[in-house]
Amino acid sequence: MAEIIQRDGTWAFDGDTLRITPGLHRSVPLLRRTYGEISVPLAAVSGVTLEAARGHGRLRLRLREGADPLLQATGGRLPDAADPYRLTVAADRTGAAEYVTEEIRRALLLDRVPKEPATSYLLPGPPVPVSVRTSDGTVSFDGTRIRIDWADTSERVKSATGPRIISMGDLVRVEWLPNTRHEDGSLRFVTRETVFSKLPPDKDPYALDLWGSARRDLLTALVAAAVTARLPHPSTCAAAGNGDLPARTPVPPPASDHHDVLLRRLRELGRLHRDGVLTDEEFARTKAVVLRGF
Repeated sequence: MAEIIQRDGTWAFDGDTLRITPGLHRSVPLLRRTYGEISVPLAAVSGVTLEAARGHGRLRLRLREGADPLLQATGGRLPDAADPYRLTVAADRTGAAEYVTEEIRRALLLDRVPKEPATSYLLPGPPVPVSVRTSDGTVSFDGTRIRIDWADTSERVKSATGPRIISMGDLVRVEWLPNTRHEDGSLRFVTRETVFSKLPPDKDPYALDLWGSARRDLLTALVAAAVTARLPHPSTCAAAGNGDLPARTPVPPPASDHHDVLLRRLRELGRLHRDGVLTDEEFARTKAVVLRGF
């Protein structure tokens, strides 16, 4: 057993699995503490490095592309401190970190683990059910459907429609952008009907606009990862005959279907306006956004 225990967390490698446990100290980001222990099979690892930094070191685990739904969902946008596959190492513990590094590298060579992209997820992703409260509402996922309950601070064009429930069968992909304090983030659920929607996150009833606590909004990455783990793997999408379209991008439906979706959205906006839920200004602004999609 190769193990290193730090305030930032613990890495323990038994030759087959690397168990990563986040530290309990308040300096450890909320995302990592909420996610909890992650068991990484050796088959999911592409490499490991020990980097030198001022006054300390940093262990960095690299996973094979397509092996982890969390990395797939976040697309490299996680802040360094919140990345569960990095560990800050005190200067006096670099020897233990070097030993862990060498043991993982030796196991990769002995097992001849390929570096090619994985054809299926080798990690299960965050456990479900998972629920996160944000500035725009609460998003929950139970493994089969997503539910969004809007907050009092949500735009009326969204909250007036009531809770949004999305089944996995209707979902095409998940799009996640972090709230960076300098720029709002979003968590968007793209369905078969909304695949060409151009609505901004604050007006889209299938998206959460992340503009509040960056620390808490980061937890939406766990929802995105849990949903992604239950969608078809990117390699499956690529093999399905989508040609040069990116993975997870569906073959475009007929233009008439796209227009039907936009017309239904316009009718819904008109009903909300007639019922007095939307003001004239709100209706005109949102209608203009929808019309740009034609």
